[in-house]
Amino acid sequence: MAGADQTIIFLDFEFSMPDGRGPKGFYPEIIEVGLVAVRNGEKEQFSSYVKPKKFKRLSRRCKSFLNISQEQVDSGISVHSLVKKLAELNHDGFCKVVTWGNMDMKVLRQNCEKAGLIFPFTGEFVDLSMEYKRFFGDRNQTGLWKAVQEYGKDGTGKHHKALDDAMTTYHIYQLVEKDKRYLNKSEPTTIGDRVDFSALRQFLVQ
Repeated sequence: MAGADQTIIFLDFEFSMPDGRGPKGFYPEIIEVGLVAVRNGEKEQFSSYVKPKKFKRLSRRCKSFLNISQEQVDSGISVHSLVKKLAELNHDGFCKVVTWGNMDMKVLRQNCEKAGLIFPFTGEFVDLSMEYKRFFGDRNQTGLWKAVQEYGKDGTGKHHKALDDAMTTYHIYQLVEKDKRYLNKSEPTTIGDRVDFSALRQFLVQ
């Protein structure tokens, strides 16, 4: 569990995707960001669309799958502004970044390299989907919203909306951490655990 003064960032991105194989040299670009930053019990939320730098026009598949429009993305912040915002949250260099799956960090690293930007995080990275898999002994990784439903809860808002998915990741993290504390809690030994009363009763009967 993180220290009280550590910033924990629950982060989700939505990416561009091609129709078919896509244009030559295509790579996914961040087109929406949602995050919840928690420090000393205080929560900060941030959400924005992000303008793709290289492949500016969204594919039909991308717009349909994410229910997102070209106008929304065109009105978003630049990838430079996104990275600057993330770096500000990492101001002490000791943050923990929690994502569901490993694609968010992979795409962020690639987008930073393509734009000539410094990767904004220097702290700890947690793939909560793998933590969840190991904790429950699942053979396969579980989807974000399936995981929260297995807890008997509902996801926040709409799936594949960056801030809603970040909030759902935050809620699952809290549930898993609560279960970990419960399992690690050691019960004090009672006198009944130390004394064999069955042997004592046999002695008294004789």
